[in-house]
Amino acid sequence: MKSNIFTIALLLFSLFGFSQNYTISGVVKEAKANIPIPGASVVIKNSTKGTSSDFDGNFSLSEVPSGSTIVFSFVGFKNYEYVVSGNNTNLTISLQEDAQSLEEVVVIGYGTQKKRDVTGAVSIVSSKTLEQLKPIKVEQALQGTVSGVNVTTQSGAPGAGLSIRIRGIATNGENKPTVIIDGYVGDISLLNPNDIESITVLKDAQAAIYGTIGANGVILVTTKMGKKNSKTTVSYNTYTGFQETSKKMNLLNATEYGLLLNESYTNAGNPAPFPNVSGLGKGTNWQNEVFDTGVAVINHDLSVSGGSDKMTYNISGSHLDQGGIIGGDKSNFLRNTARIGINADITDKWRIKTNAMYTYIRTRNFNENGLGSVLFNAINTPSIYGPYQPNGDFTQLPSGSTNIPGSNLGNEIINPLAQLSNTFNDYSLKKLNGTVALEYDVIKDLTITGRVGFNTSNSQSRVFNKEISYGGSKVFNNPRSSVDQNKIEDNNYSFDLFATYKKTVGENHNFTGTVGTTAFKEWGTGLYATGFDVPNNSWEFADISLTTGFKDAKTANSYSYDERRLSQFGRLQYDYKGKYLLSAMIRRDLSTKFGPNNRVAYFPSFTGGWVISDEGFFGESKTLNFVKLRASYGSLGNDQIPKYAYLSLLDGEATYILDGALTNGKAIGLLANPDVKWEQAKKFDVGLDLRFFSDKVELNADYFIDTRKDLLIPDIPVSAIGGVAAPGARSPVINAGTVRNTGFEFAINYKDQLSDNLSFNVNYNVTTLKNEVTEVNNGTGFIEGGLFGTATATSRMQVGLPMGYFFGYQADGIFQNQAEVDAHPSQLAVGANAAPGDIRYKDVNGDGKIDTNDRTKIGSPIPDVTMGMNINLVYKNFDFVAYAFASIGNDMVRGYERTLNDVNRSNYILGRWTGEGTSNSVPRVTTATTANNIFSSYFVEDASYLRIQNVQLGYTLPTDVIKKAGMSKLRFYAAVNNLYTFTKYRGYDPGASSGNPIGGGVDYGFYPVPRTYMLGLNVNF
Repeated sequence: MKSNIFTIALLLFSLFGFSQNYTISGVVKEAKANIPIPGASVVIKNSTKGTSSDFDGNFSLSEVPSGSTIVFSFVGFKNYEYVVSGNNTNLTISLQEDAQSLEEVVVIGYGTQKKRDVTGAVSIVSSKTLEQLKPIKVEQALQGTVSGVNVTTQSGAPGAGLSIRIRGIATNGENKPTVIIDGYVGDISLLNPNDIESITVLKDAQAAIYGTIGANGVILVTTKMGKKNSKTTVSYNTYTGFQETSKKMNLLNATEYGLLLNESYTNAGNPAPFPNVSGLGKGTNWQNEVFDTGVAVINHDLSVSGGSDKMTYNISGSHLDQGGIIGGDKSNFLRNTARIGINADITDKWRIKTNAMYTYIRTRNFNENGLGSVLFNAINTPSIYGPYQPNGDFTQLPSGSTNIPGSNLGNEIINPLAQLSNTFNDYSLKKLNGTVALEYDVIKDLTITGRVGFNTSNSQSRVFNKEISYGGSKVFNNPRSSVDQNKIEDNNYSFDLFATYKKTVGENHNFTGTVGTTAFKEWGTGLYATGFDVPNNSWEFADISLTTGFKDAKTANSYSYDERRLSQFGRLQYDYKGKYLLSAMIRRDLSTKFGPNNRVAYFPSFTGGWVISDEGFFGESKTLNFVKLRASYGSLGNDQIPKYAYLSLLDGEATYILDGALTNGKAIGLLANPDVKWEQAKKFDVGLDLRFFSDKVELNADYFIDTRKDLLIPDIPVSAIGGVAAPGARSPVINAGTVRNTGFEFAINYKDQLSDNLSFNVNYNVTTLKNEVTEVNNGTGFIEGGLFGTATATSRMQVGLPMGYFFGYQADGIFQNQAEVDAHPSQLAVGANAAPGDIRYKDVNGDGKIDTNDRTKIGSPIPDVTMGMNINLVYKNFDFVAYAFASIGNDMVRGYERTLNDVNRSNYILGRWTGEGTSNSVPRVTTATTANNIFSSYFVEDASYLRIQNVQLGYTLPTDVIKKAGMSKLRFYAAVNNLYTFTKYRGYDPGASSGNPIGGGVDYGFYPVPRTYMLGLNVNF
């Protein structure tokens, strides 16, 4: 009996011991920075019981059974598991950063997916990358950080646009990707970078869920929100910087110019214009005159965020003021933003998410990147002229006189300082946009979401054309003052209603289905007007209400538009044990942009993946941890086509006889094509994702084929009976072009924690691209674009060649003597008989003469390879980052070299041919008639480059030092943006482009991207 009592007591004691509960508390911190993590999840494994860490990282969890496992997790960090015992109930948990975790949630459009389950070609840019790069515009953060994405500057001017190309140029129309901001179509260029949580780039058929707007790729932007169960956090970020030009061209000084001009004139049998060059000196460096130094850029950003267990919020505001390195107060970009985001759990089943942003932008600019632009004039104005006359007035540059040496400058070259002084304009934009979404959990695993997105913007601009004379017959002379004003209103809204159902059948079959509909409407108006004779010929009085003059011709115009799209979509995702992954989607779009015979479009796609490392035969490899093979194929559309191409509008000109008198009037412009439709992209991708050495090394590789069909081809030949010969009339456009892009993407990331004090992250990516036009069905087989000088087209879209390739004569060295000239086919047909020292052109077709039939491909603006490399080091409280980007194989045309006798030149001309054997690349200088100035490969240069985009060094003060001041983070940093560009290209910016698919690589003096030195501060309270 005693034995039984003892046994029962022992069992009760054992049960009590095993069922003993504890209260577990402590703090959750970042392992690297040793700072608290607010909002970290603290959950008992295999249960729903848990909590979150507060503002200071503290947590407390009661009634935790002994022996159970607590899982600590936070987005961007590796999970940490702790087994509960009675030995330690007050914990300090240090989470290791794991920004590339396979469990990371990726936004894929109308939903999310774990990174390990993604079957498409998807790349992500985090808020941390944006913080390190400190871009003025968000697009700049995509350059070099995402494989397959190329961002080119259209100008380095404050607020200037950038062109984003995902996997190459696929159309002769609009190539920009669609940007979706928190679920609505938006403009990435207007965003404050500090408001962004992540950027996801969909590059393949995964984007088919967006139908007719997905062919150019889709960029999904998620803005920052507060975190649940966290105290209010106040974050203030600021930097101030000083800008300067990143490059100045090597031009002739006054003495060099005089010597060259003497030689040029005497080679043509004329007297030397400068009998004594010794007194010319160095003259005026016009680049120093137009470029400013120490130009300020200032940014302030303030945000407040936090949340309870039912609601989260994020409120932010920013101010950016960037001056221009040219033009003083004539060049400026101001951006103010205000944003509020609130998420709330109304009940256990209802949730609401709201996000609204207000943006105000104001800019001033001047004439750039064209014949007669400010930099064009600074490059071509001879250094013998000073900027000012003795009385302080601007020097007027002559057009041409045989009595004035160096005066033959043509009619478009004027004093660039006078040009800047007489430039007056102002542009402002006010924009309000956002989303309101309501989610309802109908039953377990079934959620319905209704979301409204909205955009409304109002812009206005004013341009004052001063009454001015620059002397002679300059094209910029303006005999009558005027002011141009416009007001534009653009609006759109979208309504999404979709349901998502997740179901697991058995234990291994996982399904996610999404079905929904989207309604989208876009409308707007524009009003343009011109007033003449501005009082006092002054900017202060430049308003149409004050003008006093009139003009016989029409001085006002307007437009309006209204476009709509109604869509239905569905997607089914399936995986078996997370090992075999399949996804199928289809979208139906009905759009008013298309012709009446093609209003409806269908876009199906399929993606699949196989996690090979989950197979039993793979085993437990200590080296290779994860292997996933994926593939995708689908059809996507591009509806960014000209408005109303299926209609004939009265935008042409005509002359009528009314009451016996000729009267100007309107007529049909573009001939209608009721069959016009969207461009169609067939996208194929196969990819491989690998992880090595305990996930320290991640590798992603993709091969893609993107075939774009039904490109719109203009100026289709039709009979003149149709009226296309009338002024303003145009031939119809039809879907009759095809382009094919193929390439390979490779990205590798290596991260490691070498010690408690030292960690690093290195990322490298490379993309190859082959672009080929396979159809231009317009009767000629090509479309021309671009301009060299005033009349010669530089570029073509032509079957069998890259989009926008350069088309001209192929230079083949320099004639060294008369015997070489006599032995070569005549070049008279291209401008003049050749002489020793002239450029020799190839007889491409072998017909024994050089003429227009010998023009050929002489370059391409499309790079063969692009690369990015990024380094991130953390040592104790110091951090260092460096970002670089390289473009290889892209060419550019030196369009800034005016082919007139007396203009200034780049100093490479000093290596000209002066006699047999002296040069085989730079021709002689002469004022005689030659064929040296026709468009040829002589004016085309390799513009390959390597750019150090950003270098930054920061220091974060220890937490125990700043805690007394109520701060959780205080970081100082110094950075340089656009540090240096390694290139052989002689122009300002080898990475610039006008953005045009045909003719984008012609450089008239691209405004260089400034080099910026910055000092900044990050502080959290």
